Amino acid sequence: MTKYIIMVFAGASSFGILSTFVKLAYLEGYTAAGISATQALTGMLVLWLWAWIRQQQQKDNWSWLTIRQNAWQVLATGAAIGLTTFTYYVSVQYIAASLAIILLMQFTWMGVLLDWILFGKNPDRMQVITIALIIGVTIPASGINHVSLDASFLKGVGYALLSALLYALYVVANSRYGNTLPAAQKNALIMTGSTIGIVVFNLHAFTQQAHFNLGLWKWALFLAVFGTIIPPVLFAKGIPKIGAGYSAIIMTAELPVAICCAHLLLGELVSPLQWTGMTLMLSAIVWMNLLRA
Repeated sequence: MTKYIIMVFAGASSFGILSTFVKLAYLEGYTAAGISATQALTGMLVLWLWAWIRQQQQKDNWSWLTIRQNAWQVLATGAAIGLTTFTYYVSVQYIAASLAIILLMQFTWMGVLLDWILFGKNPDRMQVITIALIIGVTIPASGINHVSLDASFLKGVGYALLSALLYALYVVANSRYGNTLPAAQKNALIMTGSTIGIVVFNLHAFTQQAHFNLGLWKWALFLAVFGTIIPPVLFAKGIPKIGAGYSAIIMTAELPVAICCAHLLLGELVSPLQWTGMTLMLSAIVWMNLLRA
């Protein structure tokens, strides 16, 4: 069991470092569109190769017909996570990486809300209390009292909250669609949808400015490894063994990892009030997932 817990923790930690390194890529002149598109494309190619290898090794009886029967739903799920990545990367152009990750974590209560609106799954009283607590501690955790509330900051907050909503859509859809597919094929198909979603959404930007050089692909490979290759593989192995509820608790490691990474590598200041708020938020998220476990 410990091995699978470590796998899920490592996958979440991999996600946590992304925003910091995206900010470093921005310093070299690359854009959110270029970074997210090349990252998704690299991840897609690697995951399809992995799916093919797994099929050869295990002689899985999956077929292109099975994939086609699930295609549009899983591709749409992939588009949601692709646009989550893009909007999250845009947000860190305008706000601190430590704030962006806190706003992204709002997906936890947004997912409960979407389950209620789309599928009629009513939240119980304890979930409502926990959601109120998460929202309440977001303000001290964000350090918003130390920043200037100008148009640029508000734009970054808007993109971060949009990424949280898209992430919640992805989580809800991923739990319901494509579950008859082997994990390797599902991950590859999701990343295909992610690539398509990012490219289609940014098609105009790509025609206006092409900045696809060797340096960008260096970042794409790094971000793909830690953002689109390692986590899905580790989650696919670990989550079924320890369960979705406890996995969701372990995956909250993404938050402190992201904040610590931004503090150490970018020099972003994190006040004692923010650490307190973050601790309370993590506690609320863990509590909510224990209720669902």
